[in-house]
Amino acid sequence: MSDGSTLVFVYNADSGRLNALLDIGHKILSPSTYSCNLCAVTHSAFSMRGEWKAFVEGLGLPVEFLHRDELEKKYGLSGAALPAVFLKTEGRFSPWLGSEEINRCGSLQELMRSIRDKLAAQAS
Repeated sequence: MSDGSTLVFVYNADSGRLNALLDIGHKILSPSTYSCNLCAVTHSAFSMRGEWKAFVEGLGLPVEFLHRDELEKKYGLSGAALPAVFLKTEGRFSPWLGSEEINRCGSLQELMRSIRDKLAAQAS
C-alpha cells in the first residue's frame, strides 16, 4: 500500500489531560470494563508499549493516531463504531479494521497479526 495512503487509528476515548488521567485510573482499577481495546492492548497504564511503537514504525506507511473527539474535529467523522482503523487516501476515509475485529484481539500480538494479515491481503 504505497499509494499515499495513511492508516488512521482511532481510540474510543477523548483527548485531553483530564481524560487521560481518568483513563489511567479506569485501566488500573477496572481494566475489564475499559471501553477502548485498541488502547488497552497497545498501551500500558502510562505509555505506548515499545513493541507496538516498533511495529507501527516498521509498517512502511504513514500512520496517524486520533481520539474520538479529534476524529470529528479534524475530519468531520462522527458516529463510527470505535475503536477502529481507517484508510485515508486522497482525503477520503474508508473503514479498514473495524471495532469488532479490534475488540476480538485479546493481546497486542493478535492485533499486530490482524494488521499484518490485512496488509498482506491488500498487497496481493
